[in-house]
Amino acid sequence: MNKTALVTGADGFIGSHLSEHLLKQGYNVKAFVYYNSWSSWGNLDYCEPDVRQSIEVVTGDIRDFHSVRSAVSGCDLIFHLAALIGIPYSYQSPRSYVDTNIGGTLNVLQAAQELGCEKVVHTSTSEVYGTAMFVPITEDHPLQSQSPYSATKTGADQLALSFLRSFSTPVTVARPFNTYGPRQSPRAVIPTIITQIANGERNLKLGALHPTRDFNFVADTVRGLVAAGESERSIGEVINIGSNFEISIHDTVQLIAQLMNAEITISCDSSRVRPQASEVERLWADNSKAKALLGWEPLYGGLDGLKRGLGETIAWFASEKPHSLEKAVLYHV
Repeated sequence: MNKTALVTGADGFIGSHLSEHLLKQGYNVKAFVYYNSWSSWGNLDYCEPDVRQSIEVVTGDIRDFHSVRSAVSGCDLIFHLAALIGIPYSYQSPRSYVDTNIGGTLNVLQAAQELGCEKVVHTSTSEVYGTAMFVPITEDHPLQSQSPYSATKTGADQLALSFLRSFSTPVTVARPFNTYGPRQSPRAVIPTIITQIANGERNLKLGALHPTRDFNFVADTVRGLVAAGESERSIGEVINIGSNFEISIHDTVQLIAQLMNAEITISCDSSRVRPQASEVERLWADNSKAKALLGWEPLYGGLDGLKRGLGETIAWFASEKPHSLEKAVLYHV
């Protein structure tokens, strides 16, 4: 199709899958990854060799305008995913989240505006809604920041929409709910459960079990982002990407244990529990807008879809990436 797509945060969990998917859809893909001295491309290193060789990898720092502008040059579409995402660490280092999530987004928007890109798909998060005031959560739900991470993502979302209103920058805000799948950090809840069981643990150390989440398999999230990028109807819109299926963390633990044929017990690890007013108690996506505007719907929806997605995730962590299991019993924010 002769279009070049830039993926910021391509070294991350969702970004690596998105880069791979775009390449298979016929895009020229430029992957912006965080510069490091050990030549790691993060999760892109898990892609097949032919995929890695076909992607143009650009190293830099999303906080540096010069490197961002250089990466944006020559690109038609930008999928902006680069961000600090760990909620626990945002309690310890909130300034770094402001610099990366808000400052980095500003750099992307300014570069896109100056260079005349066709569209910026800015990736948000369901965390900006906070605990649901009503369910399922529509895009009109009030925004309430319950963590520094959430606050910076809210700020970045509003900054993106302000560029549309101020400068007519073609922007879409895509708002994925709780994405999971292969390559996700073991710090996230589903990989934490899987890796502890795969590592032989039967008394799992977890945080709060009562909150509910709308888990979205990474392949569905990626398809939603691409649909948002390709649709003319998405410009200026905020669009949820979620499965429209709610399940508690407790029931998710039991489901994973069942799929892994493990008898488990659960211990509460206080270090994994958010401050009380910061815990998002309930998330459940209304995805009707994505269906109407983008023609997108989850292929891994409902309980059956969750089981299939968990099965693929379990297989990846348990059989392909043993190094992911070694630190499973250690908790890092």
